[in-house]
Amino acid sequence: MRTAVVLITLALAALSPARADDTSQKAARATIERQIEAFRRNDSGAAFAEAAPQIRNLFPSPDTFIAMVEKGYAPVLRPRSYRFETAEETADDEIAQGVSLQDEAGIDWVALYTLQRQVDGQWRITGCQLKKAPGDAA
Repeated sequence: MRTAVVLITLALAALSPARADDTSQKAARATIERQIEAFRRNDSGAAFAEAAPQIRNLFPSPDTFIAMVEKGYAPVLRPRSYRFETAEETADDEIAQGVSLQDEAGIDWVALYTLQRQVDGQWRITGCQLKKAPGDAA
């Protein structure tokens, strides 16, 4: 798992030398946390609401959004545990946030979320790259 943290840190450092300020970082993390908690409660509407408009436009309903998450991003649906790692500001009003998580089966994963501040000031998720943590044999 420690290797995964190092890889996230290096990947984020390569994106931009600017570290996200505390206020933006806390707000971006809160957005991710709200989505994960909505997934855990099976609240597709609340989870869908945390996605950026450009993501919501790709899916006709919260149910189709959840179906996509179940198919390609199942570990984020009901993680046994998760921990925020390094966050970097990648552009004006954009943040990349690393998250280490463990799925229901105990397999470790590394997620790199991208978020964008919307015109109303809210942070919304624009993407998530998910990979098994390096060294995880499962």
